Amino acid sequence: MAKITLDKWIVILTVASAALLQLIDTSIVNVALRPMMGNLGATLAEISWVITAYSAANVVMIALAGWMGARFGRKRYFAMSIIIFTAASVACGMSTNVWMLIFFRFLQGIGGGGIMTTAQSIIVETFPREQLGFANAIYGMTVIIGPTIGPTLGGYITDNLSWNWVFYVNLPFGIFATLMTFIYVKEPDEKQRIGKMDWWGLAFLCAGVGALQVMLERGQDDGWFESSLINALMVISVVGIIAFIWRELSIEFPVVNLRLFRSKSFTMGSCFGFILGFGLFSSVFIIPMFTQVFLGFTATKTGLMMIPGSLVTAISMPFVGKALQRNIPPQYMSAVGMTLFFVFCVMLYKLSGVSSESEFFWPLILRGLGMGLLFIPLTSITLSEIEGRDIPQATGLSNMVRQLGGSFGVALMTAFLSFRTSFHRDVLAEKITETNPAAMDRINAMVGGLMAKGSGLLEAKQKALASLNMTVARQAALLSYLDAFLVVGIFFLICIPILLLYKNKQRPKATGEKAPEAHMVME
Repeated sequence: MAKITLDKWIVILTVASAALLQLIDTSIVNVALRPMMGNLGATLAEISWVITAYSAANVVMIALAGWMGARFGRKRYFAMSIIIFTAASVACGMSTNVWMLIFFRFLQGIGGGGIMTTAQSIIVETFPREQLGFANAIYGMTVIIGPTIGPTLGGYITDNLSWNWVFYVNLPFGIFATLMTFIYVKEPDEKQRIGKMDWWGLAFLCAGVGALQVMLERGQDDGWFESSLINALMVISVVGIIAFIWRELSIEFPVVNLRLFRSKSFTMGSCFGFILGFGLFSSVFIIPMFTQVFLGFTATKTGLMMIPGSLVTAISMPFVGKALQRNIPPQYMSAVGMTLFFVFCVMLYKLSGVSSESEFFWPLILRGLGMGLLFIPLTSITLSEIEGRDIPQATGLSNMVRQLGGSFGVALMTAFLSFRTSFHRDVLAEKITETNPAAMDRINAMVGGLMAKGSGLLEAKQKALASLNMTVARQAALLSYLDAFLVVGIFFLICIPILLLYKNKQRPKATGEKAPEAHMVME
């Protein structure tokens, strides 16, 4: 394999730093919401739109990135996305009220959505086949590290500076990535043939996918289908997505090329990309909630706890790329990754409300190794039958599917936790009766202890029942989190046989070529 030259290393550094910036920002803001509420005088319902506005804009622009790159040029669109993202970040930090912040977060999502997919296209266009696997592995580290260090970095900045610096920190990195893009990134030689902007397709995409993203983000807070807003969003998303599919399949130059799903490999890979997004985002959501609510960890401590697993993912990716070069079937490696993810979930299922930080170490190491065995092989499957000029559209579409998988994962896990908490609470409450000697002994012991401290009989009984009620609620919530760990693990286990049924069709390779690497683009 030819040696990677300095200018190509700089291209990797440029696109990886921009992608890392965008990925960190998807999670860094979460830990700063409470200080924002106090400073801007916002309610919880209002401040949650800071997350929703970014996510909705982001997922739509991810789908559009392939067309936008072809229309304006990959280099120009990438630089434009970084500039929009960076300028909007500064404006977010300068916001004086919550709706101003929400507006600029929406603009930030527009810029961020164009960064990830365009970065992948730039890597494909910069590196020859024999170097592409290694380049993707280096770039892929950002996909894992970004969401993991976001909460840690956000907690540190919020604790030591102010919430505004969560956004201001993007400025120097954005300037650096923009300058490096203009200097070192080149436009592709081959121009993709595109038509005029499909405004109807764009409108249906924004309505369908945007409404779906907002519905998933807001559903639990608004009571799902008890809310008129959620019901309206559901109707808009269903009608919009159906109209979008019809429109894109009926015109010659669609804004999103859905005909790519005619490829069995692309369809299979995208489906498992959805599953990967589901598992990655739901686990990243559940673990910090569990450690901070039940174990009393700070956001910074939780983030530091998750970093070793992320480093294992980053270290394993180059080796996974080498394994693909040796023609090891990607579905086998992905199956091993899903198995490790299942074991990780089972180990977390055995935790308790008094578990220590050390008990998370090996489960998170296994999760990190599993993620390393999933990302690049699944992308290899997804793009194995895609021609070069279709890769930007394919990466954008598969990224959107993975992002929606993450949104579904978080939404379903939130609803599942709420449902299982109510279930366990009812089951535990049924056991606290006058006919249960153990329950009555505990209540009487608590009453006796309170009376010994000076409380009257009636007051002591009320305090004892209130304390017992809190204990039941905490235990019910704990059991619901353990159930969630197990359900995510079983979900991955069920998917393994389906993945193994896939037969990878590798193209014939010319003399001296390493065909499996040709279409490995990191998601």
